[in-house]
Amino acid sequence: MAMTKVKKPHAALLASPGMGHLIPVLELGKRMVTHHDFLVTVFVVASDPASTSLLKSPTPNDDLGIIALPSVDISGLVDPKAPLVAKLLVLMRESLPSLRSSIAAMKCRPTALVVDLFGIDAFAIADEFGMLRYVFDTTTAWFLAVALHSSSIGKNVILEEHVKSQKPLKVPGCKSLRFEDTLESFLNIDRFDGSQFMGTEMTKTDGILINTWEDLESTTIKALRDNNFLGRVVKVPIYPVGPLIRKDGKQVLDKEVKIWLDKQPTESVIYVSFGSGGTLSAKQITELAWGLEQSKQRFIWVVRPPSENALGTYFTIGKNDGDGTPDYLPEGFFTRTKDIGLVIPMWAPQAQILSHPSVGGFLSHCGWNSTLESILNGVPMIAWPLYAEQKMNAALLTEEFGIAVRPKVSQTDKIVERDEIATMVKKIMVGDKEGHAMRTRIKELNSSAEKALSRGGSSYHSLSQIAKDCLQRLQA
Repeated sequence: MAMTKVKKPHAALLASPGMGHLIPVLELGKRMVTHHDFLVTVFVVASDPASTSLLKSPTPNDDLGIIALPSVDISGLVDPKAPLVAKLLVLMRESLPSLRSSIAAMKCRPTALVVDLFGIDAFAIADEFGMLRYVFDTTTAWFLAVALHSSSIGKNVILEEHVKSQKPLKVPGCKSLRFEDTLESFLNIDRFDGSQFMGTEMTKTDGILINTWEDLESTTIKALRDNNFLGRVVKVPIYPVGPLIRKDGKQVLDKEVKIWLDKQPTESVIYVSFGSGGTLSAKQITELAWGLEQSKQRFIWVVRPPSENALGTYFTIGKNDGDGTPDYLPEGFFTRTKDIGLVIPMWAPQAQILSHPSVGGFLSHCGWNSTLESILNGVPMIAWPLYAEQKMNAALLTEEFGIAVRPKVSQTDKIVERDEIATMVKKIMVGDKEGHAMRTRIKELNSSAEKALSRGGSSYHSLSQIAKDCLQRLQA
């Protein structure tokens, strides 16, 4: 008797705006298709040019489809001064009718809906169509622990004991969160309580996926599962599925950049970039330029014009002097650094630069995508957080993982001066005892990440379990 062929489970993934959300959601979709035999449709609420351009790149497999939801105008629905989190939530909410009509029109209805932290309102659609519901935390397990714990203790405790008193926020079974590293959303908690939207709804799902792996954040992941700590708040399975990062072979290094990098010795270049959204003030750009020059180390620097707002380019060049140096860099900078540095305006293919053998350090804003790319290429970091949860990431990188150095002053409130910048660059590039220890440690993490993703590894097992649950729902 012929066996009945079991249909593949179909997962719908919903990505909110910004590369920090879109990249891991797309990579999760690719992994579900190529390693776990899913059909995947990724729905994207895209609002920035970088995201829109990423969507145009070809998908590796017919089983992965990408649908860009029509853009929505939220200008009349939210105060222009509202926190970014509030704007993202409204934008996602207004995109739900398009998502619902797209899913309703599908011949093969999805078995599961996976949303990032800003897409939780879409679970009403999952319920309507009888889909399993999963949340994907695109950043760390520690961030998830802080978000869930804060929603359980309430905003008044956070406001009085953490924000106003500036005391550390104690998180059961996990690293405490110092006020200096706190989330931006906590600073605005009296105007908008971002923790509430995360907490209550997440604990009513079929599981929470995290872009990390068991060995990287073992203590925090145990606390999330243990009823003596955060397990009693979480109540649902925790699935570390990372590290999920871009492996886009289509992007190539600019010919000039490749020629320059190919000439440099192994691990001799520090790559300096503040991500797709980060900008620095004019004064800080000047200090960074002098610091790189004083360090006498080779560098590639992706430079954006200055902005007094660190988040200057999330949603949406002056005159030159004689040698082509823009007016926001020290006069003659290009001439003085032409033998050791390469300045790239606005954007560069980061994954390709970090994977080049000549690159041996990364000065980064500590976005989680960039952090994972650095770990997977074995490149130690200078942690320079700017916004969102990046200060938390910087604390993990320096204090828990031991793979980064960090300026002594807060980068968002004060200027990091050239001498300190030069010292940090030399520490990770020339390498004293601490620098060598960081390089050894990051190579160990690189190896444990690859093991987690391989067949039989912890992250592979997490997605296998989700595939099993989806198949059971399909056959029910």
